[in-house]
Amino acid sequence: MVRLPAVAGRFYEADPSLLQREIEAYLIPGLPKEEAIAAVCPHAGYMYSGHVAGAVYSRLIIPDQVVILGPNHTGLGAPAAIMTRGEWQMPFGPVPIASKLATRILSLSQVLEDDAEAHLYEHSLEVQVPFLQYLNPRVSIVPICLSALPLEALEDIGLAIARAVSEAEEPTLLVASTDMSHYVPHEVAKAKDALAIERILLLDHLGLLEVVKRERISMCGVYPTAATIVAARALGARKGELVKYATSGEVSGDFYQVVGYAGIIIR
Repeated sequence: MVRLPAVAGRFYEADPSLLQREIEAYLIPGLPKEEAIAAVCPHAGYMYSGHVAGAVYSRLIIPDQVVILGPNHTGLGAPAAIMTRGEWQMPFGPVPIASKLATRILSLSQVLEDDAEAHLYEHSLEVQVPFLQYLNPRVSIVPICLSALPLEALEDIGLAIARAVSEAEEPTLLVASTDMSHYVPHEVAKAKDALAIERILLLDHLGLLEVVKRERISMCGVYPTAATIVAARALGARKGELVKYATSGEVSGDFYQVVGYAGIIIR
């Protein structure tokens, strides 16, 4: 299957030359690059969150395989959907699915389903791909789109990813795609998001789920992030680092209803 872009021309530039300039404007040249087990990046339009994602990707060595986990905003398809074959057509050209890795993850999970429908119009994974492809034109991806799932399902998915990645012959990066608080005042977003970020930095997936529920934090990608933390810990991760936090108000000037964005590296 060839998946066509759902948000090119809206969340990011559809023209390759314009997209290149857009991404280069958000990357920070000259930073030392490192391998990482995982990253957490926002998925809003680049105008609002591209500088946060760019701050993270500027510091990463992007391997040839990347597993991207994002939330299902559309409600389409299976609640735990992985694509195991095909390619994503993007402005910079096609990005293949890492079929061997994706198929192995699917075989190890009792929860994931091979389902392309959930990915058709979902933006949360797609907006990560231009950054990844710009930094490594050889990149292949494993897209995983998650709805609200119980703890046991998230742990199943995380452990399946970890086992498959540990068996893989080449390095693999995990990317959890999430925005933080939605449509609350700037200061409220900062305070609430700090509580969730603290749990992510401690690689505490249980604490993250608990604080998001208790404080009613409208973090759309809490489930993909929790599954990513499970996988990262199983792969030997010990800590996270907050690279950058911002809200949409810093771009729009509207501080009454903002969306929060956090960029984190897990190593």
